[in-house]
Amino acid sequence: MPATPQVGRLDHVGHPDEPRFTPRTPRVVAARRLHRRREREATGRFLAEGPQAVGEALDAPGVVAELFGTPAALDRYAELTASAARTGVPISPLTDDALAALTETVAPQGLVAVCQRVDVPLRAALDRAPRLVTVLAEIRDPGNAGTVLRTADAAGAGAVVFAGDAVDPYNGKCVRASAGSLFHVDVVRVAEPAEVVSALRASGLAVLAASGHGETDLDELADRGGLDRPTAWLFGSEAHGLPAALAEAADARVRVPLHGRAESLNLAAAAAVCLYASARALRPGRV
Repeated sequence: MPATPQVGRLDHVGHPDEPRFTPRTPRVVAARRLHRRREREATGRFLAEGPQAVGEALDAPGVVAELFGTPAALDRYAELTASAARTGVPISPLTDDALAALTETVAPQGLVAVCQRVDVPLRAALDRAPRLVTVLAEIRDPGNAGTVLRTADAAGAGAVVFAGDAVDPYNGKCVRASAGSLFHVDVVRVAEPAEVVSALRASGLAVLAASGHGETDLDELADRGGLDRPTAWLFGSEAHGLPAALAEAADARVRVPLHGRAESLNLAAAAAVCLYASARALRPGRV
């Protein structure tokens, strides 16, 4: 019979006689299933791996459902363990084999949190009147998506929308690439990208499509004040770009100028340039 998760028993963390969950413990088996998108969708839960992601998740009220960790990691990151205990999060010591079953990295750092999904409806996100929104339209690569999510957070975006047949924002690689930003911004999932554009425009946001072949130069747009109003940026996949209909629905198609000999920028770099151009134009005292 599996050991009951320990709540608040920090004095015994790391003790050699403390019960530890194994790969066969039902709670570990259930958590391991969250590597699959189907299971994440069915349960509304996902895994956050490592102290950075776990710490950010613990700072978001009601998000962490359970904290797994090796005794050594629970001792090493005692502040996180204490934070979990204070909020009544079950703390479950693991064997190294059980940790390996729950993690996807080559050198795991010993902590994994089972988290509740944090996405919100598009209407709820727009009701908060964000001044900068990022839309990831049919982006399939989880590393790219997580990196853009992190960049959007750093640039001050209030919401990141995963639109159409996009990667699951709770994919393990996406969660890790976001470096905790998944818990800082409103994450929205919308099946139909065209609906997103209509809702953004109705909320008073300018809608700009990032495109390597756009007719509008980003620098020129910024120089003439074209970024001085609340804006939503649309980004498509590196392989296929934005769907043509979505790009046409935007107010303008904007290219990042290339001053050297590089053929193009990758998605994450282009998104960073566009989002920071908007962040600069929207900074307090400027508009």
